Amino acid sequence: MDRVAKLASQKAVVIFSKSTCCMCHAVKSLFYELGVSPAIHELDEDSRGKEMERALARLGCSPAVPAVFIGGKFVGSANTVMTYHLSGSLKRMLKDAGALWL
Repeated sequence: MDRVAKLASQKAVVIFSKSTCCMCHAVKSLFYELGVSPAIHELDEDSRGKEMERALARLGCSPAVPAVFIGGKFVGSANTVMTYHLSGSLKRMLKDAGALWL
């Protein structure tokens, strides 16, 4: 849990992902299209990935990936992120976190 919290606070936007997950790819693409450069941690490529996946599940992320943190705070997974995007509040959150300037 400490490792997840430390990694989640290292950049304005942090995504915990798996390289083979299609929803993870969709979420990463959304942030890139918005002009955000998130820190991405591929759990299936990390030696402590299973441990981090369990920690994300304890935080309430179900499924465990993609798990998106903005400004060090857990936002949610793909459904939540897409809901915020469609409502227009995702850009506001990104601006407040310093991930977007426009």
